[in-house]
Amino acid sequence: MKIERFVLGPVGTNCYIVRNEETMECFIVDMAACPAEFISHIRNAGLRVKAVLLTHGHFDHIMGLDGFLKEFAAPVYVCREEAEMLENPQLNSSASMLGQPYTFTGAKYLINGEILDLAGMKIQVIQTPGHTSGGCCYYIAEEHALFSGDTLFRGSVGRTDLPTGSMSELVNSIRGKLFALPEETKVYPGHMEETDIAYEKKYNPFL
Repeated sequence: MKIERFVLGPVGTNCYIVRNEETMECFIVDMAACPAEFISHIRNAGLRVKAVLLTHGHFDHIMGLDGFLKEFAAPVYVCREEAEMLENPQLNSSASMLGQPYTFTGAKYLINGEILDLAGMKIQVIQTPGHTSGGCCYYIAEEHALFSGDTLFRGSVGRTDLPTGSMSELVNSIRGKLFALPEETKVYPGHMEETDIAYEKKYNPFL
């Protein structure tokens, strides 16, 4: 497995390309924007896109979807509880924070604990309400990798002052679900640099 990080969109969102280097199949985690260079990179690398995984429905994780799907016909996955946020520009904050209302329909909905088999990898859906009510993380046990979206950052956690956010739920999600993962699990967050579970258990001041 190879993970490539691209910082895209108006607030510097981490978007990931996760590839199987044997088959050259890949999936994308979050799609903040869709610059031509991003598309060219995928094509030049000879990658075959199997899916887009959304950690949650905020504008800075979804606004590149339309452009991306024009280039690659791939299913988009998100937790079921985020359906309304994807379809409501007030809830996903595109209207209030950008003044550019954006919505997305047509996602395939996931439930907590579901296992996706994509690009030769088994990806576990871990629902982590708090940043949003339907936010989730994606865990690849075999690779000790967790894509945490805006649930957990290095030394911080996601904000909870936007619609459907709850700090108590966020802390419970991290302590009860993410901190139960092996300490060597590498965390690939929606913003800022990478971290791991051991570091966050020891140093995260919010937890």
